[in-house]
Amino acid sequence: MEFTPVLHSEWLKICTLRSLVGALCAIPLATVAFSALAAADSDGADADALFSAFFGVSFGQIAAIAFGATAVAGEFRGGALRTTLAAVPRRGRWFAAKAVAIAAPVLLVGLVTAGASLAVGRAVLGTRADGLTSAEEARGVVGCAVYLTLMALLAAGLTALLRSGVATLSVLIPFLLVVSFVVGDVSGSVADVLPDKAGQVVLHETWDGALGPWSGLAVTALWASAALLAGAWRLNRRDA
Repeated sequence: MEFTPVLHSEWLKICTLRSLVGALCAIPLATVAFSALAAADSDGADADALFSAFFGVSFGQIAAIAFGATAVAGEFRGGALRTTLAAVPRRGRWFAAKAVAIAAPVLLVGLVTAGASLAVGRAVLGTRADGLTSAEEARGVVGCAVYLTLMALLAAGLTALLRSGVATLSVLIPFLLVVSFVVGDVSGSVADVLPDKAGQVVLHETWDGALGPWSGLAVTALWASAALLAGAWRLNRRDA
């Protein structure tokens, strides 16, 4: 089977599963809501107005991760993967189509989410957002969407590796919510190359450390790529 019909079939799976549609809808809801709260609580001359407007991505990414993990985990329940591979024997082609079917809607929803988060954040910040330039805002919107997409792909790859969505969420969610907040603003260490810390540099007006906005996203992309490659390796090594 050619790639296009495989991609179409994977897209249909996503559209027809309420849990996946719900996870996509949760991305803007969580991101915008927590961004508004952060912007309202952002005071002081040293406050990072851009990150305040996008602060909710720290919570919206949980929905993106759940989306990526659930989209792949469904294949390991009830023998669904055997049926899928009977139709698409080339596992690499199928997994590539699955990754694209995950990335495309998250990227689209991420752009909408980022635009809404910025608009709400600016409205709540008021004059505190006057220092933001158009270039910074555009970087924040694009960076937010790409970051959410990469985190969804990271979860998808890890789920294929572990063959369990529950295991993936049990690893990633505590890691992001606990490690990220415990590490805080520590820089110049291994913390700078963690997938979330590196990727979120693009959402800051200014930053410390060796990584810049796009190099930080590149580090997150390396994490996602490594997870996808590991997942693809596991798929080729294990029976369905």
